[in-house]
Amino acid sequence: MADDSDFILDGDTAEDPSNEGETHAIAVPEEAAGDRLDRFLAGSLPDFTRTRLQALIRDGRAVNAAGTVSEPSYRVKPGETWTLRIPTPIAAEPEPQPIPLNIIYEDEGLIVVDKPAGMVVHPAPGNLDGTLVNALLHHCGDSLKGIGGVARPGIVHRIDKDTSGLLVVAKTETVHHNLATRFASHDIDRHYRAVIYGRPNALEGRIEGNIGRNPRDRKCMAVRPGNQGKPAVTHYRVLSSAARGAALVDCRLETGRTHQIRVHMAHIGHPLIGDHVYGRGTKARRVALGNKAEAAASFPRQALHAAILGFVHPETGEQLRFEAPPPPDFNGLLSDLGLLKE
Repeated sequence: MADDSDFILDGDTAEDPSNEGETHAIAVPEEAAGDRLDRFLAGSLPDFTRTRLQALIRDGRAVNAAGTVSEPSYRVKPGETWTLRIPTPIAAEPEPQPIPLNIIYEDEGLIVVDKPAGMVVHPAPGNLDGTLVNALLHHCGDSLKGIGGVARPGIVHRIDKDTSGLLVVAKTETVHHNLATRFASHDIDRHYRAVIYGRPNALEGRIEGNIGRNPRDRKCMAVRPGNQGKPAVTHYRVLSSAARGAALVDCRLETGRTHQIRVHMAHIGHPLIGDHVYGRGTKARRVALGNKAEAAASFPRQALHAAILGFVHPETGEQLRFEAPPPPDFNGLLSDLGLLKE
């Protein structure tokens, strides 16, 4: 799932890694030595297509005694036992629900919304309703159903549940395809505001590092070595700082991988305040905040806001650019940490 956003192409699964569903355990016989993992599993599980199995492998659902393998091209070895976890399917068609939306822009082809923190973008195990999709179906009516797929109608990209900010949603198949292609080719302008522990030595810079499933914890992402994972690039710029204890940064996504900003900032030693997944070891960092440490410790979510979204309108060719100010809780944290510019 794309944040800090990740784009969605037709057929993407966006499965919840905590949803285990059914499990298959398969031992590798001598005659299968050297087979690709996806080919071996396809031969052992005829009810699944190879494409489906490749997606499951990349999602970190194939595990052997050494850990998780996310490359379908991995060559299996005799004596290995592979465990493949198949997620439980969720309801194919979400129901409309009368949930208020903060609509920034809307026309016949698309809608731009400012999503509040705490709202999930589309139904998934554990969050089957109360999502942005449920609200959009109520707002748009039957016209949105099936656009880009029945499970996530209109959704082109995602941001995390606890991230606030801008999302564009397609209202026609043509617009959905065009926007998905633009996201895939990185032809979308996306800027986030993040509050981080510490202040980078370089006040602006480029973070590059492939992102993939963490082999030690498949529910998390990590910067992966070599050719593992998917290429990811984040550009950051410090906007304000409180000595060296905390900083407000602008992060521009060149790519859009799952948890990209959170993973990249933690990777360079500056995790987001409130990020309980990638912010391990932040207790010592709070010391530098002095009497402001409690404000950081008590912030209940990752301090991340999708602030700017720009793209060419697929139908009119007009260059669109939208900005959404951070919500009150985010601004309150900035104030408490002395990061608000006068």
